[in-house]
Amino acid sequence: MKIAVVGANGRTGNLIVEEALNRGVDVTAIVRGENKTNASKVLIKDVFDLSKDDLVKFDVVVDAIGAWTEDSLNVIPDAVKYLAEILENTDVRLLVVGGAGSLYTDEEKTVTVADAPDFPEIFKPVASVHQSALNHLRKQNNLKWTYVSPAADYQADGKRSGEYILAGEYFTLNDRGESVISYADYAIAMLDEIESGNHIRERISVLGK
Repeated sequence: MKIAVVGANGRTGNLIVEEALNRGVDVTAIVRGENKTNASKVLIKDVFDLSKDDLVKFDVVVDAIGAWTEDSLNVIPDAVKYLAEILENTDVRLLVVGGAGSLYTDEEKTVTVADAPDFPEIFKPVASVHQSALNHLRKQNNLKWTYVSPAADYQADGKRSGEYILAGEYFTLNDRGESVISYADYAIAMLDEIESGNHIRERISVLGK
């Protein structure tokens, strides 16, 4: 299996590359500048300069692009739309590092985490762009996509426990009443999904035990 990680220099992308390398997976880091991962295979290109020829050689492309500042947030949905257009009607699977704000909190699937009155105002813009990216993917019938939401408390420096809970569209808590996962355990879940391919055209979520 050959995979590419777009945005591999980011903290999530870097750990996904590392997890792939540890499993002996053929992984290429796609970065805009100097490679900061341990991948020996590197493609230096901005996401919006990637072509179909660049990506059809892979079995899986992971979109691990992140953004936080107001002037850069639109790169999240724009990258998803761009990669979806390149990969539609191909056998290449697109896995997207998503957000938790779009997880449903009611059975009717009408209310999300981000809709809650106590949802932090500071996180609303990033939740909104992640929601936009997911909405776009849901409309793609000729693309093998999977959107992977982390837990609400997504911890960059959290420990690698090697365990996680696989959930679906709904906001889920573990036995301790927590919605938390480390970046490292998220990377494990991502590689498990890459290898299994069990959730084509689905949004899944993962949280720590």
